[in-house]
Amino acid sequence: MIMCQANKTKWGSIIFAAIFLVLAITGCSQFRAPENVSATDQLGSVLISEIKRQKLESHSGILALLENPTYTSKKKHRFLDEDKQNVSKLLLEILNSQSVTQAVISLGEKDSSLTSKWVTLALRLYPIDAYRILEQLYADSTIKNTILETAALSAGLNPSRIFPAPASNDIDYRIVSLIHSASLTVYNQSEDANTRLWYKRSDEGTWLPALELQWEPIQGALSGSIVHLDAQTEYDVKLEYMDNDNVIEEQRYRFQTRPNSPPIDPEKIYHLSDIYNGGQLNLTTLGIQGDEDGWALIKGDGIEIIAAEGDNSAIDVGSQSYIKFENITVKGGRLYGIAAKRAHHIWVDGCDISEFGRAAGDMREGVAYENTESTKVINYDSGIFLQETGVVTIENCEIHSPNGKANHWGYGHPYGPSALLLAARHSVDEYRGQYIIRHNRFYGSDTHRFNDVIESRANARSWGGFLRDSAIHDNYLAYANDDIIELDGGQSNVLFYNNEIEQGYCGISAIPNMLGPSYIFNNYIHNLGDERQKAWAAFKLGGLMSMPAGVVNIFENLVITSSNGVTASRFEGDYTFWTNVKNNVLIHDKYWTKMGQGIYDVEQYSNSEFTNNVIYNSQIDAPSVHANVGENFYHPRSERADVVENISHSATSFNLEIEEQFIIPNFSRFSSAAQNTLAKVDATSELTESDFSINFNQVPIKSFDTQDEDGDYRTSANGDTITLFGNTWKSVAIDVSITPETVLQLELRSNGAGEIVGIAFENDNTLTSSKLYKFSGSQKWSNDAFNYSKIDEFETITIPVGSLNLEEIDRLVLVMDDDKPTNTISQVSFQNVRFLEPVTAQQNEMNSVIKVGVSAD
Repeated sequence: MIMCQANKTKWGSIIFAAIFLVLAITGCSQFRAPENVSATDQLGSVLISEIKRQKLESHSGILALLENPTYTSKKKHRFLDEDKQNVSKLLLEILNSQSVTQAVISLGEKDSSLTSKWVTLALRLYPIDAYRILEQLYADSTIKNTILETAALSAGLNPSRIFPAPASNDIDYRIVSLIHSASLTVYNQSEDANTRLWYKRSDEGTWLPALELQWEPIQGALSGSIVHLDAQTEYDVKLEYMDNDNVIEEQRYRFQTRPNSPPIDPEKIYHLSDIYNGGQLNLTTLGIQGDEDGWALIKGDGIEIIAAEGDNSAIDVGSQSYIKFENITVKGGRLYGIAAKRAHHIWVDGCDISEFGRAAGDMREGVAYENTESTKVINYDSGIFLQETGVVTIENCEIHSPNGKANHWGYGHPYGPSALLLAARHSVDEYRGQYIIRHNRFYGSDTHRFNDVIESRANARSWGGFLRDSAIHDNYLAYANDDIIELDGGQSNVLFYNNEIEQGYCGISAIPNMLGPSYIFNNYIHNLGDERQKAWAAFKLGGLMSMPAGVVNIFENLVITSSNGVTASRFEGDYTFWTNVKNNVLIHDKYWTKMGQGIYDVEQYSNSEFTNNVIYNSQIDAPSVHANVGENFYHPRSERADVVENISHSATSFNLEIEEQFIIPNFSRFSSAAQNTLAKVDATSELTESDFSINFNQVPIKSFDTQDEDGDYRTSANGDTITLFGNTWKSVAIDVSITPETVLQLELRSNGAGEIVGIAFENDNTLTSSKLYKFSGSQKWSNDAFNYSKIDEFETITIPVGSLNLEEIDRLVLVMDDDKPTNTISQVSFQNVRFLEPVTAQQNEMNSVIKVGVSAD
């Protein structure tokens, strides 16, 4: 260990040297040990666990426990101090009944006058389970709805989510597709459901793994997103329910992604010079709007829209819908450049928006007011304001140069303009959320900063923020005195990815997440700082217990800042957050109390997961976190200063080696080198360690079961091809060890006739229908994922045999089933049939390098 000498000639030097000594000793360690704080859960669960640990069985014993300031010191737990007697009675009843709802019902039956009290206390003790508790009480007890509604309001919940309960709705699931992604939410589920999710293009045969759906406790649902999809393409989804490694139930869904541009009504194409005469462009006055089959298009043609003095916006959309703006320059607007209210289906493409909002006419203690008579600060001015408006695409736009500027935190909470301000809660649920914000540049300047670059309203409501089903990707967002972007609010399948952000006090705010799940991935976050160059965090989280309860997923981001990485912030007195943080690079170059932490998790909620992250603080030459460090917490590169140095000087992304177990299905993006390796594996048989090919001239070909009525087949001269005619089922013996990576590859050619063209994996001479996989044919069959889509042309089909949960097999059955022949004799050829096993080293290379940071498709 390096020893540091102190100059003792002056007290100031002594103090300085002492501080330096502490930093040097800390920096010399390979990893800075975090404070080991026990993981926390809902207060009720924590207290019940402690009661069991101490074997408390009496009312007095529980009362003594509740005197512990560990539980009562926090603002959100003050109700313990205010009502210890009743809290103790409820905890004792929960302990005896092993059920929160049953405890409430039992206590209510003993004294109905206190029923509302028991319900309210239960909701405060179990905030994440609160909606479930209310729904169970609503369904399974005689407690009046008015009591439940009052208790819900007292606990800060939304009664409309409970009466009637979402679980009683007729809707079993909801799929919402965007252009390059889709979400699936399946209702009436349980938290302990074990599922797997798969997806594929409907015109392709191979199922691809997707990230598993996540528990969403507010609606009692499983929910999640599938990303990196093609536009205007039909996809199939398969949800498997598992018991250990066995599939016990399967559900299939189908959806189509949205097109890259909306359908335009040729009769509603308006050139700006034909409809604009100066001042505000008011679409309600002009009567411009389209419909679902044909949108109205307003095209820029060199004319600029310049708002007149007193126009609140340069373009007033009003509630007009199905409108696309294209290549328009917008200047001015007392409050907004473009404003819409209760509209839907709006598309803004290639527009330049600037010089909007109010300039300060009076400054009071660093905060801007419009004039000396103003009683309200200047706030919520924006380049685009979308009020109660949903299903919106904004792409290829620049929003910049507001007239006003925001104050920094030194003068209190920042107030001022934003590039985009949204309130996504349209009055019709079908039109809520669904924002696509892509390929834009939203930026202020060092002297004219936004409050938030993208700001949302109703952040403390489940309908706040982007609300649901939105994708913000491939943008450059910069120069704010508060957050670069507020996700906040509902966050139900809200995606933020492939963005570059800099120069803000905070990067991404996801506080609170009241529904979830949300996904923040493949972003490049660097050079954070407000106008004072002070910053707090790349990711701001909190409020899980005070405003429950959604999960935030943070994957494969590249973060290089002088602040914190994933960071707890207080919301309604609550620092708790729920997150999955995986495969990120978090590098910081400043260090002091509560600063320079890769992970700063105050409450350490037990369901959060931190996995395989590169974390490093260059000031102490070691990782620094405040979190519970479990297995696989750190990526091995966290101890390599040379690697961290290379990362710090990389561009917007970095190629990071990871073990295969840490790949995030459907989310992880392979580097170019890995993609090249994958292409080679697909293209050449030499890159396999086992290649069991079938030569049909060297193996016995036998009739299978009683199905082989015609028995008509031919083999090629070299034995690589067999052709079946009519109603013919043939089996060949195989001797292959199936591993999880094994695939069967073959080339197929069919003339399109017949009822079933397929293949079966068997270990006797009797057909097991679940082991037969159909490629084509007129008969419906449950196993039909691997489709042959051509006629009279060879097409390669690859089947991941290792993932099909097959028992040991000893024969392959080739099927041409045609029980009802027509004038066309059915015919199918199987060629180059072989089992492949990727070389371990090459498989590792293919799966070992991912792109962390911006990873454009």
